[in-house]
Parts: sequence; structure tokens; C-alpha cells
Amino acid sequence: MSLSHLARFPRLEFIGAPTPLSYLPRLSDYLKREIYIKRDDVTPLAMGGNKLRKLEFLAADALREGADTLVTAGAIQSNHVRQTAAVAAKLGLHCVALLENPIGTQAENYLTNGNRLLLDLFNVQVEMLDALDAPDAQLAEAATRLEAQGFRPYVVPTGGSNALGALGYVECAQEIARQCEGALAPAAVLVASGSAGTHAGLAVGLEHLMPDVELVGVTVSRSVAQQQPKVAALQQQVAAALTIKAQAPVVLWDDYFAPGYGMPNEAGTQAVKLLAELEGILLDPVYTGKAMAGLIDGAISGRFRSDGPLIFVHTGGAPALFAYHPYV
Repeated sequence: MSLSHLARFPRLEFIGAPTPLSYLPRLSDYLKREIYIKRDDVTPLAMGGNKLRKLEFLAADALREGADTLVTAGAIQSNHVRQTAAVAAKLGLHCVALLENPIGTQAENYLTNGNRLLLDLFNVQVEMLDALDAPDAQLAEAATRLEAQGFRPYVVPTGGSNALGALGYVECAQEIARQCEGALAPAAVLVASGSAGTHAGLAVGLEHLMPDVELVGVTVSRSVAQQQPKVAALQQQVAAALTIKAQAPVVLWDDYFAPGYGMPNEAGTQAVKLLAELEGILLDPVYTGKAMAGLIDGAISGRFRSDGPLIFVHTGGAPALFAYHPYV
């Protein structure tokens, strides 16, 4: 089924080519099941990650509006903020980042290393907040202040997760479908589900291109009851933007994010170590480690809807490993 309306939306070419879809032979042997990985951790800017797909659409919209500043928000170790800052640097734009410390730590590595270190290299104007408890309103207020100072700000939502940004993962679904065509019939695709844009975009794209494939989102910050309406609402907005219908149910697992967002757990840490030892691939303790813990447990316990190969969407985040040392 066609997703031709995607071409109507202006975008910038940051990625330039499909990211690899690679077989993981040693992890497959370990789990006794074929495992593949979609390497969105190797997108070509700022040490990679999934947000670059979203920013191709969002940054194009910012330039169309004549913006000279990107303003966004996230945790001190936000991968999204790091990639937004890099895009701003590449385009010659100012970048303002509203940051919070969601885990309340005073650990020096968390406060200054990893993604936070990279923000300084990208010359970001950082504003620390006690809490991002109303991010949309806080970003709007920051944009108003910047306008009063003579800037032309463009608000990039947290995680880049609105209908426009999520189009990047409709496009990723197209890549996966093309890479699988005639060669691979996956039973399921699994991805970390946080700000919901990556999950929602994949949901719309895979429903129309690979309708027999189960899409599982592993939550990194919320229960299923909290996350499901966020993903479903954005899924419908993306489908409406493309003038298609989205009817596939949102599948979420929330067994792997405790004790909370940004807080490592044993299963996630072990998944990080396992993939490093078996495949030489780096995950992170906040998103992909916990998502991989879900894949490992789901494969061992038979939790997926059907047998067959699994695809893990690697959304990046390895710079956070340095921020979380020695806890990982």
C-alpha cells in the first residue's frame, strides 16, 4: 500500500542513505532465534541516533519559517537535545536547551559528561529548570522570551515527537520494508517507546507496508496505561497528515523501565553488556538497554505473537554510557 503523501512534506537530507539492517549471529545463537538490528544509532551526525530522522522534517520546517534559533527541552543527558544541537550547528542556527535533572543526582559524570559535554561543544545556550513538568508551556514561554530578545525561534518539541517529526519513522518503516523484501519475513519489530514519535511513525508505516508484522514498544518512562494514549494519539495524527487510516492496536510492554526514567536497572545493564560482548554494539542504560532487555526476555519466554525473526530498532544513545559510569 502506498505512502505517497509522505513526499509532500519538505525535509532536509541529513542521513542520505538507509541505515543498515544487520543480522546478529552471536545473539541469535544465544537466544535460539534469528535477531536483526536496524542501526539508527549510526546516523551520520553527533554520534548518531533516531532523532535525526525527525529533525530532517522539523529543521526543514524551521528554515521554511525563517527561524534562526532552535529551542527544545529534555533531560541533562537527552539524546534528542544533543542531536537538535548538532543540527543547529550544522545549519548555522542558535540553539537553546531547557534541561532538567530527572533523577536528582549530583554525580559529576551525569552532570558534565556524555551528552551534556557535547552540548558545550555545539555551543548550546543551556537553561536549567527545576522540572520539565509542563514542557509545551515552558518551551512556548522560552520562545516568547527569545522573540523579545530579537531572535526568531522555532520550538522543537521534546523528543521531536509531533506528527511532523514522526514522519521520519514512517520513512524508516519504508526502509525496513525494502530491506526485508524477498529476503526476510520478520515476526516482530521491537523499539523503545518514550516520547512516542518513533513508535507512532513506525506503527503507521508498518501497518501499511508490513501488516503481518507485530510492532512492540518497550516503555522507558511510563506504564502501559500512561503510554498507550500518547502513542495512539500521535499515531492518528500521523495517519491524518498522510490522509490514510491507522487501525493497528498499540502494543506496549512496561515490565522493563523500573525504577523510573533515566534510572538504570539490572536487566537493562545486563542487556547492554551482553550486546557489547556478543556483537560489539553499544546500547545505553536509559532507552535501548531496557528495550533490549524486553527483546531478550520476550524471546526466551515466548511473549511475541508468533515465531520467526525479530528486528530490534536501535535508536542510539551510547554517549550516555559515559554519563552513567560507574553504574553501567
